[in-house]
Amino acid sequence: MLKRGSLTSTIFGLMLVLIFLSSSLALYAIVNLSFSLGDSRAINASGSLRMQSYRLLLLSNSGSNIVTDKIKEFENTLNSNVLQNSLKWYTPKTLSDQYLLVIDKWQVMKAYAQAGNTQRYSDSLRDFVDTIDILVMEIELFAAYKLKLLVLSQVIGLTLMLIVAGVAVIFTRRRVVKPLQLLMDSAITISQGNFKVDMPKTDYIELTALSNALKKTASELSNLYEDLENQVAEKTLALTRANNELNFLHDNLIMLHSDRLDYKALKSALNQMQNYENLNFLRLVIEHEDQSQDIIEASHGWPENSQNSVCFPLQLDKVRQGYLEVISSEQLNNPLFKNFAVMLARSITIHNATEQRQQLALMEERAVIARELHDSLGQLLSFLKIQVSLLRKKLPDNCRNEDVENQIVEINDGVSFAYAQLRELLSTFRLTIKEPNLNHALEVMLDQLRAQTDIKLSLNYKLSAHLLEAKQHIHILQLTREATLNAIKHANAKHIVIDCQLTTSGIINIAISDDGVGVSHLKERDQHFGIGIMHERASKLNGQLSFSANAQGGTTVTLSFPPQQEPLNG
Repeated sequence: MLKRGSLTSTIFGLMLVLIFLSSSLALYAIVNLSFSLGDSRAINASGSLRMQSYRLLLLSNSGSNIVTDKIKEFENTLNSNVLQNSLKWYTPKTLSDQYLLVIDKWQVMKAYAQAGNTQRYSDSLRDFVDTIDILVMEIELFAAYKLKLLVLSQVIGLTLMLIVAGVAVIFTRRRVVKPLQLLMDSAITISQGNFKVDMPKTDYIELTALSNALKKTASELSNLYEDLENQVAEKTLALTRANNELNFLHDNLIMLHSDRLDYKALKSALNQMQNYENLNFLRLVIEHEDQSQDIIEASHGWPENSQNSVCFPLQLDKVRQGYLEVISSEQLNNPLFKNFAVMLARSITIHNATEQRQQLALMEERAVIARELHDSLGQLLSFLKIQVSLLRKKLPDNCRNEDVENQIVEINDGVSFAYAQLRELLSTFRLTIKEPNLNHALEVMLDQLRAQTDIKLSLNYKLSAHLLEAKQHIHILQLTREATLNAIKHANAKHIVIDCQLTTSGIINIAISDDGVGVSHLKERDQHFGIGIMHERASKLNGQLSFSANAQGGTTVTLSFPPQQEPLNG
């Protein structure tokens, strides 16, 4: 089929014609205005010549100097640039001749004025003024002529532009809009699922290419539509399985996403996974920073000789929390297990972060109390110690006796004892736990005390991390420190052992044992403030604090309290 050419080239040509016409009109208007800039000043200047002619007649008898000045002023106006434009090439000949006639007659009038011949000047004045009036009229006629030309050119230009615009609209409607409307109707028909459509014929390359492309697209869509119908059934099965997996993960995420890590919930999630995927064996291994592990097994347990198992790491933000281990006789759904492992890792991470936030909040609270005690009671006790020393030095000899001296000694000892107790309390408050790990915190506390004594201090820690909450750590740590300090100061021991373990009855026991003098030293300290605080901390843990004598000598301070949740296998 023979084509006329490019549609874009045709439209571009029409646009160029419109641009040329509008530019020509604007250019002609600018040129016309530039030639008309001095018209008003020329009319004013030519009109002023009449007034100056009459003024010369009135001043002709006033003296030669005045007449000479007025003649010079007249000639300046007559030869001004705006009137000199009357001699330009584009000026009408009648205007140029009239301007030259005014100049010739002025030479005669000038001679009369310089000679002082008032009579002749007066007789010739009327004819000279009439000549100037004709010049003014010629200038006005020329200015009006230029304005008429400008208006005429604008009317002609706008008419041509309207004709071109009308042609462009008719052309666009017939050659562009109608074919495009037919193409749009075909596209709507295709979108409704009917791919057998007839494309409109057109004489232009672009529209023909668009028609061919749309026809080819319809043919390809017809083929693809049949293939998609076959794939939909397969994808439906896959999406149904994916939806079931998402529901499974969502239900378990809601169950596990809590501030408290419930190991029973973890075991329930493992059982659901085992039943959902029909697994042989499944277990979860949680790794702690102290290299200890917590193992949670699904309902089928775990074989002694685990071979051909597959591990999925519990890792979040490059931090490993443990792994999920699977034994199955069928092919594993790896994406599901990876997502399940990520979900478990997130639950453990949230639990650890919550524990750490609680610990930091508790430590911050105690740090504030420590600062307040140091800045208030600490300063006051230091001041009292200084005042007692000054009192002893400044007391006159005539006031000194045994009773006064004993009283001063008792006051000084009491202030010193109170200051020492305050320092111990501040040391206890300033104990820090950087991680939610009681084992590490106890080791740090013992390292601090080892620097203060030669007594051998040992720790036997056998507690899982999940048994204790962060808020319990600080009570256990401070109670253990108080008991250890009491043994260091009063038991005359050589060896102190801190034993932390879970009993068979599911109760946490923390025992501080020494090989010192026994429980006798506790009688005189039964009402001591420190031991009272120890009992109060035990009650906050819902536990009990007891003191007993060892068979080989020494004392054992035992703290017993229930864990935050039941043991994994108990």
